[in-house]
Amino acid sequence: MATAQLDRPMMRKPKPARSPWLHVGMIPLTLLWLSPIIFVIFVALRSYDDIASRGLGAFPVSISWDGFATAFAGGGLMRALGNSIIVTAVGVLLSLALSACAAYALSRFAIPGRKIILLAMLAGNLLPPQILLVPVSAITESVGIYDTLTALIVVQVGFGIGFYTFVLHGFMRGLPNEVFEAARIDGAGAGRIFWQIVLPLSRPSLAALAALATTWIFNDLIWAMTVLRSEALFPITAALLNLQGGYSSAWNVIAAGSLVAAIPTAIVFFAFQKQFVSGLLVGSNK
Repeated sequence: MATAQLDRPMMRKPKPARSPWLHVGMIPLTLLWLSPIIFVIFVALRSYDDIASRGLGAFPVSISWDGFATAFAGGGLMRALGNSIIVTAVGVLLSLALSACAAYALSRFAIPGRKIILLAMLAGNLLPPQILLVPVSAITESVGIYDTLTALIVVQVGFGIGFYTFVLHGFMRGLPNEVFEAARIDGAGAGRIFWQIVLPLSRPSLAALAALATTWIFNDLIWAMTVLRSEALFPITAALLNLQGGYSSAWNVIAAGSLVAAIPTAIVFFAFQKQFVSGLLVGSNK
């Protein structure tokens, strides 16, 4: 009798039916959130003559790619987009690599004053960037990297590494000690443990920080205007500012440039969407 009860498959409780009212309520909120993007798309696909004759809020009667052609030809968006991609890719990789090493050392080794070091790194991100514009510009000029993409990359890495280290430190500190003890018994050193154990386990938090860092660096304008002077080195945000000054009345050109600038960060977010959400939920069930 006992055997028969053990062999009987366990009855699973039926999942409660999902209420459709949640989706009904989210539809208008979603449309409200998407309305500015849809409006910009409509403006970008209209011609200048259509906007001038029928107004900015009119529905397009035909599709025109003149705004995109003018933005790429006259605004130098392709060159600026390449500069932004270079700065963002190098900045994200360097920031996360250095932050991961620093977080691993601060969370797993008895470094004297490690709490003070961590708080000092985090405190640097609490300073308003406006009071640091002149010192940062003077420092980059004194070391000979002013008006170069290297200066912009160094600034982005320097001001981001504190926050990334703080987040990764909290995650790595919560990893089970049994894993590290087993690795040490097997003869693994600190470098091997970091490369083969810590980094794979930290993938959700690294992906979440990569998505955030990509958005912050790619959309930055203040540091680009601080350490750069040549228009050939401007990222996409600075190029959009110049585009707005040169085509102040051509709303289709400005809207087209804005859409081009928004595409890379949207691609990164949707590519890392699952990892981003899981990284935000890390530790919520502890």
